[in-house]
Amino acid sequence: DIARDPCVEHFLNYLANERNASRHTISGYLLDIGQFVKAVWGPGAKVPCRWNEADRFAARKFLVEFQREGSAPTTTARKLASLRSFFKFLEREEYVERNPFGGLRPPKKARPLPNVLSVAEVTRLLEAPLKVWKRTLKPGAAVPEPAQEYAAVRDAAILEVLYSTGARVSELAGLSTGDVDLLSGVITVKGKGKKERLCPLGAPACKALREAMKKAAELWPGSAGKGRSRPVFLNLHGGPLTTRSIERQMKRYLAEAGLNSSLSPHALRHSFATHMLDAGADLRSVQELLGHSSLSTTQIYTHISAERLKKVYEDAHPRA
Repeated sequence: DIARDPCVEHFLNYLANERNASRHTISGYLLDIGQFVKAVWGPGAKVPCRWNEADRFAARKFLVEFQREGSAPTTTARKLASLRSFFKFLEREEYVERNPFGGLRPPKKARPLPNVLSVAEVTRLLEAPLKVWKRTLKPGAAVPEPAQEYAAVRDAAILEVLYSTGARVSELAGLSTGDVDLLSGVITVKGKGKKERLCPLGAPACKALREAMKKAAELWPGSAGKGRSRPVFLNLHGGPLTTRSIERQMKRYLAEAGLNSSLSPHALRHSFATHMLDAGADLRSVQELLGHSSLSTTQIYTHISAERLKKVYEDAHPRA
């Protein structure tokens, strides 16, 4: 039993008494140390172990074997951290001369691909606000309540602009009337680090935005600031709309469109970038439109496009 090894016993006592580690943490360390012992000295290894014989080659081989077996990078990284801590303790207590795991780097974690909607799914989502509102209208009822009508028109405009520009939801919530140029079909958004950039608007987004701004001006002509400093998107009290409100409303429209309601407004930004690249836009232009400071951040969308191509190939090719 590896726990009877004097060095391991000393280390476990240190974890329990000096580090106040939980039983679960201690058993995790013990498991990792035991797996290392088995890999280096075999299943029938006797205690006490000859810890000084464990060199960097043995440490590297142990980690590589885990990767070959298909372990997740996070699992291999945890094994590395456990054994590095163990040997660091042995080195400090002068049981070993050097730490074989010192300087070894954990495997790179796979970067998860962003959630992207198809063009058809985006269309269903963009149509959802007005669909929900029209369903609430009863045949022969009185004139619809202006504020509720505005909310539907506003939400339709928000979704249109998010998809049309690829803007972040925080950038959209901070939009003022002075940032909107419907004549030229552009908006100016303030991104990370207060950097400003121009975002072109498509014709449907221009139309939806014009309608929302018109109805807001009719309902609250003197509220929420004046002139160019007035927020573009208002709540039902005439104040600025928060990002949280936008996220909450989007969940409602995702459900209406039959889509995953756990998605955030950022999914429209991801979809914008992916659809642009799918249609032939160059990476540098998409980087500029998204306001990414590094091209490597934008490159994640090329992986999505490649995955989509592979899916099309697998679905369509007779010998895929």
